[in-house]
Amino acid sequence: MTETDVAAGTTAPPRPEGPGVLGRPYRALSIGIVSVVLLIAFEATAVGTAMPIAARELDGVALYAFAFSGYFTTSLFGMVFSGQWADRRGPLGPLAGGISLFAAGLLLSGTASVMWLFIAGRAVQGLGGGLVIVALYVVVSRAYPERLRPAIMAAFAASWVVPSVVGPLVSGTVTEHLGWRWVFVGIPVLVVVPLALALPAIRRTAAGPVDASAPVAPFDRRRIRLALGISLGAALLQYAGQDLRWSSLLPAVLGAVVLVPAVLGLLPRGTYRAARGLPSVVLLRGVAAGSFIAAESFVPLMLVTQRGLSPTMAGLSIAVGGATWAFGSYVQSRPRMEPHRTRLVAAGMVLVAASIAAAPTVLIEAVPVWVIAVAWGFGCFGMGLVIASTSVLLLQLSAPEDAGSNSAALQISDGLSNVLLLAVGGAAFAALGGGTVGAGHGTDGVSASHPGAFAAVFLPMAAVALVGAWIGTRLTEREP
Repeated sequence: MTETDVAAGTTAPPRPEGPGVLGRPYRALSIGIVSVVLLIAFEATAVGTAMPIAARELDGVALYAFAFSGYFTTSLFGMVFSGQWADRRGPLGPLAGGISLFAAGLLLSGTASVMWLFIAGRAVQGLGGGLVIVALYVVVSRAYPERLRPAIMAAFAASWVVPSVVGPLVSGTVTEHLGWRWVFVGIPVLVVVPLALALPAIRRTAAGPVDASAPVAPFDRRRIRLALGISLGAALLQYAGQDLRWSSLLPAVLGAVVLVPAVLGLLPRGTYRAARGLPSVVLLRGVAAGSFIAAESFVPLMLVTQRGLSPTMAGLSIAVGGATWAFGSYVQSRPRMEPHRTRLVAAGMVLVAASIAAAPTVLIEAVPVWVIAVAWGFGCFGMGLVIASTSVLLLQLSAPEDAGSNSAALQISDGLSNVLLLAVGGAAFAALGGGTVGAGHGTDGVSASHPGAFAAVFLPMAAVALVGAWIGTRLTEREP
C-alpha cells in the first residue's frame, strides 16, 4: 500500500498469504525478541513501583525526575550509536551489548548508597536500553516482510500485559517485605533467558550488513558527535530545570546551544515544523511518548504521598494500562485498519490527552482512587494505537539500508522528548514545593501538603498530547 492510498482512505489490496510471526520460519526469532521486550517491560513496571520508596530512603525526592530522565538522556546516545552499528554490521552486536549494560545498570542502582549513584545506575541502564531498542527495530525491518510488521509490533505491545499486572504486585511485595534494592538486583537474573532465545535466531536471520559483498562503511563520526551533543545538552537542561537558581541559567543556555544543532542534524529535515510524512511520524512519536511518560512517572508518587496508597496498590492502579495498550496495538494491526491508520493515531492522541488531564482529579479527596485506573486504561489504549502505528509507518517509509538511522531518529525523538518534558515537569514540581513531598510528616513521612505540584505536571502534559492529535493528521503526504 502506498502513502497516497492510506491518505485517501482507499481499500487495501489483499495481503499475500504466508506464515505468521509464529510460523516455522519466524517462530524462534519472534519468541526471542519478544522475550527481550518482556524483560524491558518487567523492569519498567517493577522499577517504577519501587522508585518512590527508593527516592525517599536515599533522601532524593527532590531529584526524583532525574531517576527517569537520567535513563533517557544516555539512551539518546545509545540509540544513534546502535543505528550506526546495526546498519553497518548487523543488529546482533548492539543487542547483546545493550542487554549486558542494562543488567549492569540495574545492579549499580540496586547497590547505591546515595541518590546520585542511583541515578548513575539508571544512566547505564539507559545506554543499554538505547542500544537494544534500535537493534530490535532493525531486526524487524530485515527479518519480517511488511505484511507481518504490524503483527510483531502488536506482539511487542502484548508482552507488556503480564509485566504490567505482575510487575507492580511483585515489586510492591518485595519492596514492602525485603526492601526496594531487591527489585533492582533481582531483575538481571532474567537476562539469561532473552539472550539464549534471541541471539542465535538473530544470528541466523538478521546478522551482518544488508549487502554482505559490499565493504563495511566506517562509522559516521559526525552523527556520533551529534549524538553526544544531544545527550550532553539534554543533561544540562535537565540539571538547570531541577536547580532553580539564577546560576542555573548558564547550564541551561549551554545545553540549548549544544542541543539544538545536534537535534537538527539527526532528525529528518522538517521535523520541528511537522512537515508531512516521515518528519511528522518522528515528531509525533516524541510528543506522544514524552507527554505520557512524563505524566506517568509522577502517578505512583502522587498516589503514595497524596492518597496514602502502598507502593503495591499505587503500581496496580495503573497496571490495567498494560492490557489496554496491548489491545490498542492489536487493533491497529488488523489488516482492515490499514486505510484508517492516521485517523486511529489522531483519535489515540485525544484519548492520551484526556487521560492525563483526568489524573490530577484524584488529588480531590472526594474523587475515588479507581478513577486513575480507568483514565489510564483509556490513555494506554490510545498509546497502543499511536506507538505501534508510528513504528509501522516509519518502516514503511524507510529503505532497508536506512532502517537503523531512521529507527534511531524515531527513538531519539521519543527519548529526547521524555528528557525535556520530564525536565519541564520536574522543574514545575520542584518550584511548587514538590521536592519536600514525603520528606516531612505524617505516617511513614508522607506529606500531603503540595497537591498543586502534581497538577503543574499533569495539565501541561495534557496540552502537549492534544497538539499530538493535530500532528497525527500529517503522517502521510497529500494526494496529488
